[in-house]
Amino acid sequence: MKKVIAFLLTICLTLTLPAGCGAPGDESVELTVFAAASLTETLTEIAELYKEAVPGVTLVFNFDSSGTLKTQIEEGAECDLFISAAPKQMNELDGSLGADSGNPDGLDFVLQGTRVDLLENKVALAVPEGNPAGVSSFDDLAAGLRGGSLLLAMGNEDVPVGQYTQKIFSYYGLDEEALAAAGVITYGSNVKEVAAQVGEGAVDCGIIYATDAFSAGLTTVDTATAEMCGQVIYPAAVLNITKHEDEARAFLDYLTGDEAAAVFEAVGFTPLV
Repeated sequence: MKKVIAFLLTICLTLTLPAGCGAPGDESVELTVFAAASLTETLTEIAELYKEAVPGVTLVFNFDSSGTLKTQIEEGAECDLFISAAPKQMNELDGSLGADSGNPDGLDFVLQGTRVDLLENKVALAVPEGNPAGVSSFDDLAAGLRGGSLLLAMGNEDVPVGQYTQKIFSYYGLDEEALAAAGVITYGSNVKEVAAQVGEGAVDCGIIYATDAFSAGLTTVDTATAEMCGQVIYPAAVLNITKHEDEARAFLDYLTGDEAAAVFEAVGFTPLV
């Protein structure tokens, strides 16, 4: 109930802004949202629901790997709201954090007081249709990579799903550089590219998010534990470079509400707020 009230109050404020401040009654406000590629399907669906709730706001999405989005923000891209697939990229933009807390360059883009841990996802091992290689677990994957009998698709080091994969390698004592040199790894620049390689049968398996496997209709054979790669947390925040703070806050409030939660839960996300 508190979330609903907060959202309605924010919308009321937006609707009563004076002329020239971007009120929906004047011109449609274009809100730019940078979001991890793994949110493509859910946020696209949520945008249609939000259009009905707040017709004066047009949502424009930029979906890509969180590392790429973070770099674009740092280089001056216009962005009102950022949703990352891992805390690392958000931390690197959060001016309240120091170098020891994940912000080594002292970047300051997060509007303080707006950051929330929005969602949790799972890292999953996905296989092509029919599972030709007979992979059944991460244990199988580790053994196959050591023996050179499996070809794995993973995200590169700038992609959160790739970073989670690196933690899984560390858990199993696998040397990524040696595996790459042996030709048993292929890379994707975001999680969608990894999922596509699996779906096309170009690899024996791929490490992606459970939600992307669901959206792509892929079979998953195992899910990584927190011990293997940590929790997969998606933080979200309004950026202090926004020109539409009220609208950005309102949309973030909506993302924490019941209607958006139902969309997230349908594909396997766990809402955290």
